[in-house]
Amino acid sequence: MGLVKEYLPYYTIEDYKLWEGDWELIEGIPFAMAPSPFGIHQKAIANFTYEIKKQLEDCPKDCNVYIELDWIISDDTVLRPDLVVICKEIIEYLKENPEIVVEVISKPTAKKDEHLKYEIYEREKVPYYIIAYPEIKKVRVFKLTNGKYEKYFDSDNGILELQLKDGCLLKIEVENIFK
Repeated sequence: MGLVKEYLPYYTIEDYKLWEGDWELIEGIPFAMAPSPFGIHQKAIANFTYEIKKQLEDCPKDCNVYIELDWIISDDTVLRPDLVVICKEIIEYLKENPEIVVEVISKPTAKKDEHLKYEIYEREKVPYYIIAYPEIKKVRVFKLTNGKYEKYFDSDNGILELQLKDGCLLKIEVENIFK
């Protein structure tokens, strides 16, 4: 255990459930969520949701899109991705790996999303991690290959194709995300 971590309080999901406000819990350390995202951030999430949801209707399984759903990874780690896709219905909290995680980058969350969450999503074997940059209208996608993320897509235009485990193929026009 690192020197700083050794002196910090350690919290669990039981503590997390009692907190007021919006938090994420990463390996026992609480992270306050940034204030409500700007309009450009919200619009990107809404457009992602729309683009994915309309295609999921044709999938053979009951795949769903959830926005800001708490994902309980372990007793000391709870994340709240901007958007997840999972091929089952979730009643309360997400407790298993989603097929896709989307994080829309804002200045206050950039380092956490690009590094810390990247490592966690890779470790938890999320097949696709999508990072969207609304200010520059760009999407970067990492695909899990042999247990490690590889850059799969990195562009401000074109069609992003994502193959879900159930055989459903999603095709997302990147320009539609930032309209």
